[in-house]
Amino acid sequence: MTHAQAQAPAHTALPRMRENTVRAEPPLVPFVIQREGEEAAPDNLLLTALGPGRYRLRYADEDPRDRDLRGVLWARCSFGAADALGMPTGRPQWRMMHPLRQRGTMQALRCQVCTDLARTPLGYIFLAGPDTVDPKDPVILTNQPPVCARHARPAADLCPHLTRRPMVLLAQSAPLYGVNGVGYGYGEQGVQVVHRPEGPIPYGHALLSTVLASQLVRRLSSFRLVDLDELLWELERTA
Repeated sequence: MTHAQAQAPAHTALPRMRENTVRAEPPLVPFVIQREGEEAAPDNLLLTALGPGRYRLRYADEDPRDRDLRGVLWARCSFGAADALGMPTGRPQWRMMHPLRQRGTMQALRCQVCTDLARTPLGYIFLAGPDTVDPKDPVILTNQPPVCARHARPAADLCPHLTRRPMVLLAQSAPLYGVNGVGYGYGEQGVQVVHRPEGPIPYGHALLSTVLASQLVRRLSSFRLVDLDELLWELERTA
């Protein structure tokens, strides 16, 4: 998440910190967060003609893993070192999600913090920042992977876009909708960005053949707005 720092038990005595003390990074960092040193791959994009005025965007050295299950091309990004559990290491870039880790967790509906299956006995937990969605809308589109019950509170505490009492959407289903990305075409510099859609591009849209995706988007249409603490208490009762 663009998005908790475990609190010490009440009985633990913490040393006083001087005002100029540099605080260490919190020990818990969501899996989807991009890390320092993880960079976009060199641009070697090409356009293949499919017919009059129709093209398909591809990499010169394309690999099957470059496309998602619907055939959309994805932005490449390097992977940094991982720890013994396979979790990324390195300084977190808190406002950025790694495109391929976001895609993987969103595709499989896994927790964006720990990658465990996110479904709870009450449904899927999606978090949203203030003013990012209108809960009165019958359909909400989100690029934020869900969180499991164990990491709902830590995710809210970590995310710079959220507050201690975030908007919590409890969804019974969250079908795939499309992607966030940019459209390519021919310009003065050859193959270059020519479309910057304001919102997510739905699967099936004509533009997708020339889109380079960076985030997977799901649609929430069967959900209810809940209080996070009340939800966690309710989940504890059902455990």
